[in-house]
Amino acid sequence: MRGARWLIDSLRDKLPFDKSLGQHFLVNDDLISRAIELGDVTSEDHVLEIGPGPGVLTEVLLATGCQVTAIEIDSVAVTHLNEAFGPEQQNEQFTLIEGDALKVKWPDSITKVVANIPYQISSPLVDELTRYLRNPRTSVLEKVVLLVQEEFAERLVMEYESDVGSLGMTVALDWESEIEEKIAPHNFSPMPKVNSCYISMEPHDEEWPCDARLVRQMVHLAFDQRRKKLRSTLKNVPRRLGRVKGWHAGRWKQAFAAHLEDERMDLRPDELELDDWIELCTSFSDFEFES
Repeated sequence: MRGARWLIDSLRDKLPFDKSLGQHFLVNDDLISRAIELGDVTSEDHVLEIGPGPGVLTEVLLATGCQVTAIEIDSVAVTHLNEAFGPEQQNEQFTLIEGDALKVKWPDSITKVVANIPYQISSPLVDELTRYLRNPRTSVLEKVVLLVQEEFAERLVMEYESDVGSLGMTVALDWESEIEEKIAPHNFSPMPKVNSCYISMEPHDEEWPCDARLVRQMVHLAFDQRRKKLRSTLKNVPRRLGRVKGWHAGRWKQAFAAHLEDERMDLRPDELELDDWIELCTSFSDFEFES
């Protein structure tokens, strides 16, 4: 294999560093291989890689014999990847899609996602992963391994009490998430100003007694004003409530009014565990709406 330094230098010959794209390339070959280990990648997998850049992770993924589909937004990087992995494209082991990973259609047969993603798309990308997981037309997504900013990783897994928020709480509806390994800035070129982490996400296939989309909207609504009690925040109607089957503003207002004496209304959102949100949402759902 050519290794990370060769691939990065080859791309840099064509493309200067673009800060707006979040281009901090991992140069430590051992840590790059660690992503494959964490993902349990085998030749049977179809792996989605997002933002391959110079292809340092792409090369190691392909060496496992798995099928790789990569999505790259930068046109110069696309040219570089086409040159670097031409043979793998010809034998159809490697497919490269030029575009925005948050907008283009992903293949339906993805089994794993392994990627060093631009930090600025971390949160919307997790939303896309959840939509993909919930799509009945896609295959089973078994595992996700992402290299992200440490602060984002801590909020995702809610490592500390101060990290409890809508991100970690809504992700927990579908995923078991863990911080696997922390990575210092000197392992990147150029060096970022913050630490990074490998995180893993595995679907837990939990069935909830209420619509998870309603839980998600309730959580977001409450954490938008996290210092306020639920009786102050939940009196407002979620902006996208109509997307949840059977729900509309009138039903929400009646359900909220029926819970005004509920002691949970005097809590702030960070005082509730996931099970508490599920129970509250189920209670809202079980209220008999009078049309």
